[in-house]
Amino acid sequence: MQKQDLPRLLIADDERNISEGLQMLLEEQGYAVDAAKDGEEAWQKLASGEYGLVLADLKMPKLDGLELFARMREKKIDAEIIIISGQGTVASAVEAMRNGAYDYLSKPLDMERLTALIPKALEKHEVRAANRRLQQRLDSLTRFGDMLGQSEEMLRVFGIIEAVAPSNASVIIAGESGTGKELVARAIHAKSTRKRGPFVALNCGAFPREILENELFGHEKGAFTGAINEKAGSFEQADGGTLFLDEVAEMEPDIQVKFLRALEQHAFRRLGGKKEINVDIRVVAATNQNVEEALKEGKLREDLYHRLAVIPMELPPLRERSGDARLLAEEFLRRFATEQNKKIISFSPGALEFLETYRWPGNVRELRNAVERAVILAQSDVIEVSDMRPRNIGQGESEVHIHVGTSIEEGTRLLTLKTFAFTGGDRGKTARILGIEEGELQGRLLSYVEEPVSARE
Repeated sequence: MQKQDLPRLLIADDERNISEGLQMLLEEQGYAVDAAKDGEEAWQKLASGEYGLVLADLKMPKLDGLELFARMREKKIDAEIIIISGQGTVASAVEAMRNGAYDYLSKPLDMERLTALIPKALEKHEVRAANRRLQQRLDSLTRFGDMLGQSEEMLRVFGIIEAVAPSNASVIIAGESGTGKELVARAIHAKSTRKRGPFVALNCGAFPREILENELFGHEKGAFTGAINEKAGSFEQADGGTLFLDEVAEMEPDIQVKFLRALEQHAFRRLGGKKEINVDIRVVAATNQNVEEALKEGKLREDLYHRLAVIPMELPPLRERSGDARLLAEEFLRRFATEQNKKIISFSPGALEFLETYRWPGNVRELRNAVERAVILAQSDVIEVSDMRPRNIGQGESEVHIHVGTSIEEGTRLLTLKTFAFTGGDRGKTARILGIEEGELQGRLLSYVEEPVSARE
């Protein structure tokens, strides 16, 4: 076995004879061992290398064993630690064990016990490291930047981002409000060669015509009443980076013409300016409108669209992302429970079914707000359907869509779960609507909800 493949240990002890003796003994037993003369040197070594186990003296100059352990926990360095204590410090060593230290040894060292402890501590470290690697692999399958998804639709989106990001091509993203179009644009920027440059976002639908032109191109001093100073617009601010224009179809046609020219020439004039300013930018645009209809109605100029749509992307609504609502909701639950300092651990089976059957017209934005509200209002450690269900569900949300060819069993399942979600988890009301006894409804819910949920966990 090569030395770099041996289990790595770090000894931190200011008594040189102990440190050197331990190092020699453990190297003979097949470990790769480093030594540090005090806690500060041990910390430097931990910061620059990966160790499975640290043997740390409780009393050391500069940084003692407990302080070293505290730093390791704060920085999430997951090496195991065995505290070596002298007379009068056993109580402190025991306290360290309560905080997660693997074990402690008193001086003079019992070498037989030490050599028995080390492989067990290293095994525990390896199990933890394997779990971390597994979690990283799982995250890589579901995360892309700040986006989360495991559905085929989102994995396809992740693949497109990965492919187009290194290029300099313009991109237009179509998708409903709340689907995360700006997150896609930021991911493209972060994966591109422009990632060290600025990312500038501008919502074209948020400004009237006159102000939008100024936001895009800026103005010179004295260009209009009130222009007491020059101002750089978004085009100029994004030089060397990426300009994200949301709701690009909301631009007035004459501004679309100016924008197209600036895009093609990589140059523009500020309002009131005479000289052209050259810029090096990549444009990612987005719209929540149906592109074909916007083109047909003249809201979006064809020449501008074709210039932007070198890479067209369609971002799916949440209702078409099978399984992603639950994945996102659980991520939001962890985040908001931490922020609100509340010990909320999960969603009830009914709440999970609601998450997956409600159509989320506001998409990820609506889901995020619903989970945040539920965390704030929840009275127990489990979020119920009543915590999740929006106060106003439109008529469309009281409908069940069953395709021709669906079995009676599957149709019954869909109708039962949709009705259960619509009533906010009220079993009595659900049973009355369906015309069945509560006992029968309970049996259906157990087979539809609890067993699949357990299987997924």
